[in-house]
Amino acid sequence: MQYVQPIFPKALLFLVILLFSICLPVSAQQALFQFGVEKQFDDLIGGQEGGKPIQWIDVNTSDSTWHVNGTVLENNGEPIGVVRSAEMYENFIMRVEWRHLEKGGNSGIFVWSDAKADSQTRLPLGMEVQMLELDWVNQNAVNGVPQPIAYVHGELFGAGGMTASPDNPRGERSRSLENRCLGVGEWNTYTVICVDGTVKLAVNGKFVNSIRLASKRKGYICLEAEGAKMEFRNLQVIPLEPGMDRPEFVVEEIKE
Repeated sequence: MQYVQPIFPKALLFLVILLFSICLPVSAQQALFQFGVEKQFDDLIGGQEGGKPIQWIDVNTSDSTWHVNGTVLENNGEPIGVVRSAEMYENFIMRVEWRHLEKGGNSGIFVWSDAKADSQTRLPLGMEVQMLELDWVNQNAVNGVPQPIAYVHGELFGAGGMTASPDNPRGERSRSLENRCLGVGEWNTYTVICVDGTVKLAVNGKFVNSIRLASKRKGYICLEAEGAKMEFRNLQVIPLEPGMDRPEFVVEEIKE
């Protein structure tokens, strides 16, 4: 009798391997460092000090991209990418200081982000709070014409597919109404209020920009490395009361 090789076991083996490969994560996100502090609003009102350190998880940078030096987070800019907060935030106040160490440097912070890096840009979906050094507009001139000065004074815009409605439109971006950012080596202070799809930005002591109707309103905070050395310091996040339960405005939670 002619021997017929069984097909089912090979097919079953192929199916098991396929399912196993699908279930494997492409790259595990690794806890890198603690920086900044989360403070409860009621504690601030009551005069209590302290708070909970914020844990940052690598998305697509490396452990050599970042270095914590006291209250300062040093960012060498390479590789381009982000780290994310361990927790998601909905309504909150964020205060942070930042400065560039190179002329024309680029960075920013994403709020309400999905913390999933795009394969081409290496950056996630989110509302970007832009942090550009002043000479960026000259270094990126087109045919000798500098870029619009609004780029370097705290623009707000949806990135990676997030949509929003700018209060001070420059295309799909919202520009600051006053040029208040300082240049290389000087510390800037941002106060960012994020509530129910609206982001308001104060630059060095004055509210000058806002954007609303964000398509995501609860997500991760991401710190950006984008090719230049810069520093963050004295980051504080103050969670506020949640809004209405609207699942369509919440990014997908990343399971640890």
